[in-house]
Amino acid sequence: MTFLWEQGSPVIKLDMIATLALAILLLLLGRVMVNRISILGRFCIPAPVAGGLLYSILMLIFHQTNILVIKMDTLLQTPFMLAFFSTIGMIASLKLVKKGGKLLLFYWLLCGFLSLMQNVIGVSLAQLLDIDPLLGVLMGAVSMEGGHGAAGAFGPEVEAMGVFGATAVAMAAATFGLVSGGLIGGPIAKYLLNKYDLRSTEEIELAEGGTVGSTGSKTTSTASSDDANVAKTAKQESEYAESEVSAHSLFTHSAIIAVCMTVGLAVAGWLKGALGIALPSYVGAMFFAVILRNLNDQLHVVKVHTETINLIGDYCLGVFLSMALMTLKLWELIDLAIPMLIVLGAQVVFMIVYCLFAVFPLLGKTYDAVIMCAGMAGHGLGATPNAMANMKAVTEKYGPSTKAFLIVPLCGAFLIDLFALPCIVWFINYFAH
Repeated sequence: MTFLWEQGSPVIKLDMIATLALAILLLLLGRVMVNRISILGRFCIPAPVAGGLLYSILMLIFHQTNILVIKMDTLLQTPFMLAFFSTIGMIASLKLVKKGGKLLLFYWLLCGFLSLMQNVIGVSLAQLLDIDPLLGVLMGAVSMEGGHGAAGAFGPEVEAMGVFGATAVAMAAATFGLVSGGLIGGPIAKYLLNKYDLRSTEEIELAEGGTVGSTGSKTTSTASSDDANVAKTAKQESEYAESEVSAHSLFTHSAIIAVCMTVGLAVAGWLKGALGIALPSYVGAMFFAVILRNLNDQLHVVKVHTETINLIGDYCLGVFLSMALMTLKLWELIDLAIPMLIVLGAQVVFMIVYCLFAVFPLLGKTYDAVIMCAGMAGHGLGATPNAMANMKAVTEKYGPSTKAFLIVPLCGAFLIDLFALPCIVWFINYFAH
């Protein structure tokens, strides 16, 4: 860490270690903020987003008043990003996916169409508002379905193509989507429940000892049996898992993740050099992790421990996001404020219409469909924790939905990327200068 003067302003240069230390401190500060400030907790704002944005606002004040400049070495940001997305691939067991049945397939396809439409809306309005269409992609599926993780990954890629302020736009859009997704999920569910007078199948069965369909009519015991099997499968996802996190499991899974990161970087470099395709390195890492996970499910080479994978993923995501957000240059958003509000407002309106008139009917107009609509509003605009918070809030009042709590996290955390990422990459390469 060094201190000097540049063009009459004091400058602090942080090396790689000092930048990492600052990122972790901001992450811890964000956790305190989320626990102490109720509105942050209510909308499931991630701790690194809270801490990182607070720091970015402080840097904005310093920039505008010329008080201080802090320069950081974010060399470690990419390894943490690659590791996080590799953990996403590592939890994608196709055995569990198969248990979701046709309802999961329909929900997955609806998520895929949503990612396409979000990009179409973003690019179309960007061109209409006379701003770079690549910014429209960043305000589309990148920041909406992709959330802060994809925004932090694709933003620098687009900025490297010469698009000024791309990372700041992507991160700001992701934050807007995160809040919006938490706001509209509950009202959408309440409107549908009241209009169609739906109740939880599982709640009625517990109360009456009978078997009642999702719409409230008497049926056979098949529905309750299926729900029980789904819940049992979800609990047994890691069939060959160890009992607790250990140094051995940490080393084993870290080795697997490091291999996925290496392959991801190699694939991204080859595609860019040989084919001229701009593919973020984390995409290759994540898909290679999916392949390894499902090969291991068949061959049983190592014991997969979900808790260890989640621990590594949570840590890497926290540091990666904290670094990405604390390096935002918010002053680059001033000229884009109004166009951003128009594009992002259109995304929210489309999500409401999509859930009410497409998702709900196509999922069968059942209680489970209502809960999944609340979940889609959460992760379709924000992130999977948003979806879980939306569904939890609704089910606590109206009754449980086992299928929704299996299907939505599977799609929101991983399956959605099988559609969204190729769609995003195509749009970026098509509209690249």
